[in-house]
Amino acid sequence: MTQPPRPSGFEFLWGKWRVQALLVFGQRRQALAALDGMLSRWPGNRYLLSSRANLHAQAGDLRAAVTDLRVLVGLLPDDAHGWFNLGFLLEQQGELAEAEAAFRRSAELSPKLDRAWYGLGLVLIRQQRQREAIDALKRNTELQPMSPYGWYQLARAHMDLNEPDEAQKIVLHLEGFEPKVAAQLKRETGLKGRTPS
Repeated sequence: MTQPPRPSGFEFLWGKWRVQALLVFGQRRQALAALDGMLSRWPGNRYLLSSRANLHAQAGDLRAAVTDLRVLVGLLPDDAHGWFNLGFLLEQQGELAEAEAAFRRSAELSPKLDRAWYGLGLVLIRQQRQREAIDALKRNTELQPMSPYGWYQLARAHMDLNEPDEAQKIVLHLEGFEPKVAAQLKRETGLKGRTPS
């Protein structure tokens, strides 16, 4: 597969600066038009496609954002972040099987990309595949041990599988560094925390 042309020089930098300036002044439509113009000159450019996808997503046009990201990963199939972003938007659209494939590809390309494992875990939970979700979420918590989000979802998945002892361990763990999340889990699940001394 041929790589997209590489922009260089002042014209590209000026275009990037112009897009950023338009965004600073709230001119989103004009910024999109500027990106369209730049993409006609430099089709398939990673920065331009990612930027346009981001603007489309912010505007709520997920279909256009997904289209740009599909082009991006088609041109750059080894771009783990592109696959993650595609998975994230597909999951928001309810395209769970495709989102799962995108998150798996992202995690395969960059095994230390904790967000890919977290996204995969969420998509698997939405597909009622908690056992697989637990594996993905465990990987996420290994990579991001101080982030409560993976731990929270991991506890919920264990509860869905009627494994309260495993969820209880997570509540106790969370009490050590995220007491608010631990308290939320206790309220939602009826699990107990540490006995006050």
